[in-house]
Parts: sequence; structure tokens; C-alpha cells
Amino acid sequence: MKSKDIVSYVFLAITWGLSFLVLLKVVHAFGWIGAVTLRSLIAGITLLLLAAATRRRLDFSAGWSHFAMVGATTVAAQLIGLSYATPRIGTAMAAILVAAIPLFSMIIGQLWGLERITVRGLAGLLLGAAGIIILVGFPAVPVTASFALGCAASLFSSFSAAFGSNYANRHLRSTGSLELTSAAFLFGGLMTLPLLLAVPVPAMPRAIDFLYLAILACVMSAMTYVVYFRLVASIGATRAISVEFAVTVIAVLVGTVMLGESLTIIQAFGAVAIIAGCVLVLDPFPRRVKAVALPSVSPLV
Repeated sequence: MKSKDIVSYVFLAITWGLSFLVLLKVVHAFGWIGAVTLRSLIAGITLLLLAAATRRRLDFSAGWSHFAMVGATTVAAQLIGLSYATPRIGTAMAAILVAAIPLFSMIIGQLWGLERITVRGLAGLLLGAAGIIILVGFPAVPVTASFALGCAASLFSSFSAAFGSNYANRHLRSTGSLELTSAAFLFGGLMTLPLLLAVPVPAMPRAIDFLYLAILACVMSAMTYVVYFRLVASIGATRAISVEFAVTVIAVLVGTVMLGESLTIIQAFGAVAIIAGCVLVLDPFPRRVKAVALPSVSPLV
């Protein structure tokens, strides 16, 4: 990779890894629905303002229904699941389960004819599935209803991200990254907006909470996706998505060092199995050119 690609790669790993910590603060202040809605709308508006500032003409001719579907899955469903799960299962487990997105992506891609599962990929899927079972089945905390719902929400979040990314790869392949990302965030935010009636903001947030929200939306959502899609264009989607491995490591370190979270030895083996399974599925540093590239998949963390 070129030096600028390495800088981008490190920036994404650190920023997305730390985003779990900021997400906890935003969810605590704005509620899990408010966090998703406000984050998405601010991120979408930020990207539109960026396009206006750079005088880039956006093209949404691909059809609003396609943008709405990506917004419903990759933004609304994914972020709702993540915002609900993280306070209940911890940043470490949430980050590890997010790393399972490529596993779901390969299954969906296979069913849609976008991806061909090889023996290596099948081994990765089985290893990753075993890791998820171990991670969830042997927790360091008591298995309560809240914990179980949190794990289910996290897996739902990962599945939604994989579905939305494959949908975009299938229907919006020729659409620019700025158009796709801004529309997805805006649709996602508008779709979750009515849910604030059922899950309102718990109390008036402090000034520092609005700062956390701005950082999460503008830096850890909008800006990172501009960098990510540029990295995809430079080194390819398969190698770019391998940043999720580094994100998981950083998020786990944040959870254990800064938040005092813990994982059992058995869970540690499960985490290693999930990451190893993703490595087999993605093959981020292949020695030969692949016939079909894995679609671009990344959580909007």
C-alpha cells in the first residue's frame, strides 16, 4: 500500500475502534433511538454540505427506492441493533460480533449469485459460526434476558449491514460513494425519526453530549466513509474491509482497559475463531487475483 493508504487504514481502524466508546456516551444521553436518528441525519446533512462546498453535483438517478432500502438496512436496522446492543453486552462483545459481517455477507452474496463460496470460504464460515456460538454461549457475565436480547440485536445489526451492502452492490454498483452514503444516512434517519415517540430522549443532554454526538456523526460516520470509499478505490474492497479486524482489536482494548470489561478465556478463543474465519472468508492479502471480488461491506459505526 502507498503511504497515504496506510494513513487512511490506520485512521479508520482507530476512529471506528474508538467509536464504540463514543456510541455508549451518545446512547446514554440521547437514548438508543435518538442516537441513531440524530447521528444519521447529521451525518447525511454533513455529506450534502460537503458536496455543496466542493461544488460536486450529486446524481441520484439510480432510484430513490434503492437508496431507501440501503438506508433501511445498512443505516436504520444496523445502527438500531448496535445502539441497543452495546450498552447491554459491552463494547468488546459488540465489536467482535460486528466482525462477523463478512460471514453474513458471503452467505447472502452466494444466494444472490454475487459471490462464489470456495472451500476456503466455507471453512471460514464454519469457523466463524463456531466462534459466535462460543462467544455468546460462555459469557463473563450472567446470562440475563437483557444480555440475550443484546446479543441477538448485535447479530441482527451485522446481518442488516451485510444485506444492505450486498443490495447496494447488486443495484447501485455505478452510484458514487458520496451519493450512496448521504442518501442512506438521510433515509435511515428519517425512518427512525417516528420511533422517538415510543423511545424519546430520556432527559435534556448536556453540552458535552452534543459534542459527542457531533463527533460520532460528522467524524466517525460521515468523514470515515469518505476515507473508506477512497481506500476501496485505491486498494480494492477486499483489502479495505480487512480494517475491521483492526477495529475489533482496538474496540476490545478500549472495552477492557478503559471500561473494565472482561472476556472469559473461552470467549477469547471464540473471538479468535471469528476473526480467523473472517480472514479465511475475505482473504485480504491474496497471492493471486480473484475471479470475483467480495462486495464492499463495512459497519456504519
